[in-house]
Amino acid sequence: MIRYALQCEHDHGFEAWFSSSSDYDDQAARGLVECPVCGSCAVSKQIMAPAVAGTKRTAVDPEAAGRMRQMMMQAVREMRSHVEANFDYVGDAFAREARAIHEGRSEKREIYGEATPDEVRALREDGVPCAPLPALPPEPESLN
Repeated sequence: MIRYALQCEHDHGFEAWFSSSSDYDDQAARGLVECPVCGSCAVSKQIMAPAVAGTKRTAVDPEAAGRMRQMMMQAVREMRSHVEANFDYVGDAFAREARAIHEGRSEKREIYGEATPDEVRALREDGVPCAPLPALPPEPESLN
């Protein structure tokens, strides 16, 4: 696996993993590599230092890894709760309502709902900001 530092035409920086450099080249040529911030497919690799593997293996502290996992799951729960408490749920009318808000035909407000991949792609192509809301992770006590 190869990790690339990438940047879109709007200077949003992000990282992505590819199975090989030719895999990146192929996906980029087909327009499959897109900025997670703005959805632009005009993405380029950035200069980065190679990761050189050392000779010593470092053990992963399972307790620290578990704490990090719990912290990330809690952050996702809090973000989702905030959206559900403060945004208007518009159901499967999300794409239509997001476009109407963007075009000024509907009052400006924060919304969430459902959209098909094709609807999301069309919104991004038209410059309508949208992002997926992560699924609610399981409660810690339900994990084994």
